Amino acid sequence: MAEQYGITGGTAREIAASVENGVSAGALGPGAALPPVRRLAGELGVSAGTVAAAYKELRDRGVVRTLGRGGTVVAAAPAVASRRPPKVPAGLRDLAGGHPDPACLPVLRPPARLEPVPGSHRAAPRLPALEEAARAWFARDGVPAEAVTFAHGALDCIGRLLATGLRPGDAVAVEDPGFHHLLDLVPALGMRMLPVEVDDEGMRPEGLRSALRAGARALVCSPRGQSPLGARFTPARREALLGVLRDHPDVLVVEDDHNAEISGAPAVTLASGGLPRWAQVRTVSKHLGIDLRWAALACDPATLARHDGRMLLTSGWVSHILQSTVADLLTDPATTRLVSRAAETYTVRREALRAELARHGVGSRGVSGLNVWVPVRDESATVNGLRTRGWWTAAGTRFRIASPPAVRVTTASLTPDEARAFARDLADTLHESEPVYGG
Repeated sequence: MAEQYGITGGTAREIAASVENGVSAGALGPGAALPPVRRLAGELGVSAGTVAAAYKELRDRGVVRTLGRGGTVVAAAPAVASRRPPKVPAGLRDLAGGHPDPACLPVLRPPARLEPVPGSHRAAPRLPALEEAARAWFARDGVPAEAVTFAHGALDCIGRLLATGLRPGDAVAVEDPGFHHLLDLVPALGMRMLPVEVDDEGMRPEGLRSALRAGARALVCSPRGQSPLGARFTPARREALLGVLRDHPDVLVVEDDHNAEISGAPAVTLASGGLPRWAQVRTVSKHLGIDLRWAALACDPATLARHDGRMLLTSGWVSHILQSTVADLLTDPATTRLVSRAAETYTVRREALRAELARHGVGSRGVSGLNVWVPVRDESATVNGLRTRGWWTAAGTRFRIASPPAVRVTTASLTPDEARAFARDLADTLHESEPVYGG
């Protein structure tokens, strides 16, 4: 409880810092209630306005949220304590990470020789060879590639786009269930999330319309290989979503196509729909290597100017050593063939698990990507039951806002033989929980 942690400070900034320190140290956990404004003001000998200003600052930065008569509580994913996945216990088969199979990745070969840099790369931040490869990559799938730039990964790019296009307190429409790191990032930027239900074809148009009417200033979505549900846009869904978005021309539309090469789904994108404010982000970590922290961004010219202007003031540029490594891989025919085989392998493994689950009467979602989403009645019971059988899976709570419970299973390295064993164990686990949880 908040009463067990001594909040200190004589100014709004000091009070906010004291609360933030308590959250960082774990003394104030998610959901912990902060004292009422007037009460804390009396305890600290400051005005109620000073405490109210401190609480507002914490709210704007996503550390706390206000529940009306329920008071002010620490946010479920406070901006100062991002939700890290738990460590995989020894001896368990890890199906929780969402990572690619290392056997499907190329060997990374950085440049053998690089001359010393004469000063700074700020004047020419992008290697021409990689910029050309990135343009071709986007253009291949119909994404306009006149304005292209780079960033240090998808979340780095998305965070910069939101920070330069919106203000603290603005609302962002996000997928529900959705990518857990994004669900942490948005409140960390001091913005509100408006969840939009996702089915196999992506965001549902009626949910997006409701979020936009509720004031969403930006939309972040995945056109294929969506994590955790595995949704992918169909042409009909794309047109329906574009129809909704055309009534809101000021909304920034950000597509995260991080699974572009290995999703097992064709490119169907909002980015080619003629929207005034749009961006598509692509990364290589899923098909070339998780340590390649590089992203390509195609967007409208104004969005690019805002992104690059902010990046110029911070990191300046993406390492040219990294850029050279990525450029060589993107243009290497042997790597292209390896990635193509990897995409086929991931599709076989994902569909094998879904087929085995269906054989046991267990429903699942996952028409593209590296994961399968399995609806369950009780996430903890399911995860713990599978743990006793040697499997480590991800509870869906990390990915959900208002959507029903489920577990996420990463199938990237799950062989068909393992899929049969896992499906059997999952079915047994669900059957055992029925008498306890009302089945």
